[in-house]
Amino acid sequence: MKIIMLGAPGAGKGTQAKQIAGKYNIPHISTGDIFRANIKNNTELGQKAKTYMDQGLLVPDELTCDLVVDRIQQDDCVNGFVLDGFPRTIPQAEALENALAKLNESMDFAIDVDVPDENIVNRMSGRRACLKCGATYHIVSIPPKKEGVCDNCGSELVIRDDDKPETVQKRLNVYHEQTQPLIDFYSKKGILKSVDGTQPMDKVFEDIVNILGA
Repeated sequence: MKIIMLGAPGAGKGTQAKQIAGKYNIPHISTGDIFRANIKNNTELGQKAKTYMDQGLLVPDELTCDLVVDRIQQDDCVNGFVLDGFPRTIPQAEALENALAKLNESMDFAIDVDVPDENIVNRMSGRRACLKCGATYHIVSIPPKKEGVCDNCGSELVIRDDDKPETVQKRLNVYHEQTQPLIDFYSKKGILKSVDGTQPMDKVFEDIVNILGA
């Protein structure tokens, strides 16, 4: 089962992708995780990605396409995968489609987690991250036991640059301009399904499972 998660930054598609991966025993492939790992290890790709991410801009296609296509050909993807954060643009979607066609494969579902912009700005500005161990929290929905301190390793929690309200709004503007067209792209392919992302996380997941099949 090959699934693409769509939705604006902060819509909760990453959380849902992890749950889908767990339930169906397929890998969760997040370009965000790949980028953050590279940034943490200070690789050349990481340095390039960081300059875009810090400004709330999308990382260019050429930095992502080859990486993802290589990843989905690995052994653990034989029964499918969940793509989270890719494709972000029509050229990326076409590159993915072409790469899969060469393998005589195609995507099965594109699931859009739909959340209004206002909800997302409020949601993301409450995020806190531990730069040491990578744990993430939310001051309302998943607060740490002690304010400003990571439960796992005791390090200070920070607001990542890409979670600040002004950056979030910029990311949303970029999303609507570049990524929203994917909704139409996958709708025309007949594989688009939409769920209401303003519901509680468990209900969103239940809706997705109903779409995918138990």
